[in-house]
Amino acid sequence: MASSLPAAPAAATRHFADDLRQRSDTALAALLRARPDLAAPSPSTLRSLAARASSRTSLERALARSDALTLQVLEAVLALEPVFRPPSGPPEESSAGSPLAGPLSAEVVTWALGGSAEDGPRVDAAVRRAVEQALLWDAGGEYGTTLDLRTVPGLDELLGPNPAGLGPHLDPVPAGLTEAVGHALGPAAGRTGTAAALGALLTEAPPGARAILDALAWGPPVGVVPPAGTRPRDAVNWLVTEHLLVRSDARHVVLPRLVGLALRDGHTHREPRTLPPEPRGRAVPTATADAEAASAALELVRRVRLLRQSWDESPPSVLRAGGLGVRDLRRVAAQLETDERATAFVVEVAALAGLVRDDGEAPPSYVPTVTDWDDLDDAARWARLVEAWLASRRAPWLVGSRDDKGALRAPLSPDLQRPWVPRLRNGVLGVLAAEPAGGTVLAPAPEDVVEVLTWHTPRSVPPATAVEGLLTEAEWLGVTGAGALSTPGRALLTDVSDPQVTRVTRTSDRSAGDPAEALRAVLPHEVDEILLQGDLTGIVPGRPSRGLARLLERSTDIESRGAATTVRFSPASVTRALDQGETADGMLDELAHRSPVPVPQPLEYLVRDTARRHGAVRVGTASSYLRAADATVLAGLEHDPTLVGLGLVRLAPTVLAASVPAAALHEALRKRGLVSALEGPDGRVLVARRGVTGRAMPAPRSAAAIRMGTSAPAEVVDRTPDPEALVADLRAVEEAARAGARARADAADVARSVSTSGSGIPLRGYRVVSAVPPRPEPPADRPRPGALEPLAAADAPSLDRPVTSAADVDAGALEEDAGTQHPADGLALLRDALRDGTTVIVEVAGHTGRLERRELKPLNLDGGRLRALDPDREAELTIAVHRIASVLPTSSTP
Repeated sequence: MASSLPAAPAAATRHFADDLRQRSDTALAALLRARPDLAAPSPSTLRSLAARASSRTSLERALARSDALTLQVLEAVLALEPVFRPPSGPPEESSAGSPLAGPLSAEVVTWALGGSAEDGPRVDAAVRRAVEQALLWDAGGEYGTTLDLRTVPGLDELLGPNPAGLGPHLDPVPAGLTEAVGHALGPAAGRTGTAAALGALLTEAPPGARAILDALAWGPPVGVVPPAGTRPRDAVNWLVTEHLLVRSDARHVVLPRLVGLALRDGHTHREPRTLPPEPRGRAVPTATADAEAASAALELVRRVRLLRQSWDESPPSVLRAGGLGVRDLRRVAAQLETDERATAFVVEVAALAGLVRDDGEAPPSYVPTVTDWDDLDDAARWARLVEAWLASRRAPWLVGSRDDKGALRAPLSPDLQRPWVPRLRNGVLGVLAAEPAGGTVLAPAPEDVVEVLTWHTPRSVPPATAVEGLLTEAEWLGVTGAGALSTPGRALLTDVSDPQVTRVTRTSDRSAGDPAEALRAVLPHEVDEILLQGDLTGIVPGRPSRGLARLLERSTDIESRGAATTVRFSPASVTRALDQGETADGMLDELAHRSPVPVPQPLEYLVRDTARRHGAVRVGTASSYLRAADATVLAGLEHDPTLVGLGLVRLAPTVLAASVPAAALHEALRKRGLVSALEGPDGRVLVARRGVTGRAMPAPRSAAAIRMGTSAPAEVVDRTPDPEALVADLRAVEEAARAGARARADAADVARSVSTSGSGIPLRGYRVVSAVPPRPEPPADRPRPGALEPLAAADAPSLDRPVTSAADVDAGALEEDAGTQHPADGLALLRDALRDGTTVIVEVAGHTGRLERRELKPLNLDGGRLRALDPDREAELTIAVHRIASVLPTSSTP
């Protein structure tokens, strides 16, 4: 089976690097924005940029972000590219037939995809987008005219050997088939089908031949050879004889590309996937969605407030590997009156907003932080929480699952970081926002959202569990209500026209209070009254105001929630209010002010009786005490100005309590002139012993605190280079390289004139040292700049290998690009030669360290190794890429 791989071209070939060079600065900056991985780290030259853009890693990232239509366009161009490629040799040597006339334009791609006139603008937009992202490039080089599309080098390795289910482009081609496919893909005015050409070729075909071709037409193009002596085997043998099939080995046959295009009537795909599938789901009234979202937002804010209160009273410890333990999670879930999954999300979003953190002590614990949270209203609190969630890279829905080692993933553990979460979150919200706001909104199911996202990124299908987890989180946050995007959630999106380009911005980047204002608009009105009843209960007929909410939080227990909130007064709740500084008269006055009815007598009795008993027994803290048998010894000590720092308090005529440790109190009394003695808990005097006093060291930060961070969330510093500045640097380097190439070309002309003077025998063993700016006079034993310098022994060419002299290399090639010393530049030249089937001059470090120069034809470049053909020796060789010192283009003359 022969392949029609092109040989060395007879004319100068335009390469992918040339296309990047000729792009405008604006186009290059757009490329760096569309593919940010190309700019980090910054490429050194434009050829290095071309090599990076055609590398496997970068192409995989670009394809992972491409939608279904863009992938179809790339497959169509890759399939038609060999058919439209110019002939690589003399016409008499080409057995694959003449190439199709005209450029491989967007119009041809539209027809190949099976698109209609309405699909043309969408396909053209996809082509322009692929060209902007350097997945396609223009082989014609005349911008503003019809594009002659080609795929970027290396794309064929990722899209597979049979793009769009079409086999390889093989020769020989049956007579008349190239012209038929050319008419099918030609201009619309003269476009004809391929049925007549196929009918002429199959006139004498045995029975079953056409059925075999139809079975392989839409792929896969490889078939198994039937057993010998059967009619299908005879049909296959006839098709192979007529070059309609080609044997790949003894058991398989392959359908050539042109034959497949003829069977498809010039199409590469059955139909184009120009539009994403319409999301399906149930219709939800907008008012219902907003009401559900408002209720969820208030509930989330309440739970975060309870979480901070709980951890302020009893901080949970941090696990050794980081995160919150299972017992602490269950305890918080019981306090929040919800399940562990929802509790884990509350913990995560509170930590993301900087409301709780690891204190960094030893042992570490989670504690609430000091913020302005208590001074904000519910809408502003919600805005802070949802802002932190939108910018997060964490996956709280994974809490409770097991990692690769079988360990449970805990809330706040470092194992929940996922860098792809923000992009997936934007995509999910974009699908929900695709339907315009109106009287009803769409509530799609998770599988419907996955179907739409699959169209946007077919090569990076999101996990169904991740989509379901993000939808659940959006429901808990109030971004969605009843499964549909709410009005506050829609206020978070900057562009809802296309889910692929939807962006979510922080509140600080928008006009102040947009999401918060949107939530305030859908929240129920606040009420400032409570209906007190004789059974020590009260009813709040709506959403309580901030002042009423604080009063109820301090002095009541919630019994039920809903459209109205029912609370109960009890001795414990009243005691809690008294502990926080309330008084009986103040509490009763505030209740009377907020109640439309007088305060019931049972409630008044409860408050006053609890206040009467409150504080009957006092509890305080003392670090040490002072006692004496004679009360006159301690007289006046608590009022002494010199001892005010000791915090002395008289508990009894012969006992004083102090707020400082016993050792400090003992030392201060000795300085005061009192001969005191230290005693133990049993009253015995302690005997002083001399020893080494250690110094207290600060507690080390825990490993979890270092991994999770203990400070409030800070803005992430963007270290991506500025595209415009990077393009300007690349242009400057390119201009300097051209100036150097012109200087080397001038030096090469001088070398030719010197080498061909006299007897015409070229000088060997010498190289040209290019001229440099004036510098101090060199030593006498060194040649002047521009003079001929003998080669060192290590640099002298090997006599048993072909050596290319300066006269053998085309001057235009030297001026355009005289080789490279940068590895990325060499890889770019090798990829171009591999794509076009041309030869290059490769300078390789041999086993002894000497540089050997050979003219090679690259065959494969993968895994850090180059497999190439040496035409002079007619042998293949494999070279490690790191041993290649430089690469030179060969002469364009035959």
